[in-house]
Amino acid sequence: MGKRKKSSRKPQGPKKKEPLPTTFPCLFCNHEKSVSVKMDKKAGIGELSCKVCGQQFQSGINYLSAGVDVYSDWIDACDTVAKEAAEAPNHADGFNSYADLAAGNERRNSEMNIDRHLVSAVGENQYRGDFTNDK
Repeated sequence: MGKRKKSSRKPQGPKKKEPLPTTFPCLFCNHEKSVSVKMDKKAGIGELSCKVCGQQFQSGINYLSAGVDVYSDWIDACDTVAKEAAEAPNHADGFNSYADLAAGNERRNSEMNIDRHLVSAVGENQYRGDFTNDK
């Protein structure tokens, strides 16, 4: 019996590497390909910014970092801030939060608490501002 005949294959060239993306979707305005990443490897800083809503972020990079790494750092930072905001107790200190303003729950100046400690520290004779009748 004879040997099997080997098929003659042509030598393959090197595989083409697909470049990693440098534009990403924005987490805040949800526009596709609006976030661009610029990397300054000499300074060790990666910057990303959204063309639509203007969000910006910077993170430290090294010689192995790519644009995807800066974007993932941004996602991690946003998640951390969101978790901290969810865990923080709501303070009723008389200030309007962004959620209150968005919902239309802003209070009038007459309803806000006045800090009487500051008023008494200034004294009656020293301050003659907008709140007193000038004679």
